[in-house]
Amino acid sequence: MTRNLKYVVYQEDKYYVSQCLNVDVASFGETIDEAVQNLKEAVELYFENEDAEREYHEVGNALIGESVINA
Repeated sequence: MTRNLKYVVYQEDKYYVSQCLNVDVASFGETIDEAVQNLKEAVELYFENEDAEREYHEVGNALIGESVINA
């Protein structure tokens, strides 16, 4: 089975963090490409156990925003 993944990548110190929007899985790497590749592998492992119930949420268009709040 194939699935389309939507993810976000952001920098945290010297690493790039990749976080999947379809399932609760994240990974990281020293480059953006490495972080994305590691995320793909992590999501494949997430779905590897067919006996376990795995939630997958279809994600349409995604928007990343940034705002400042007083907190």
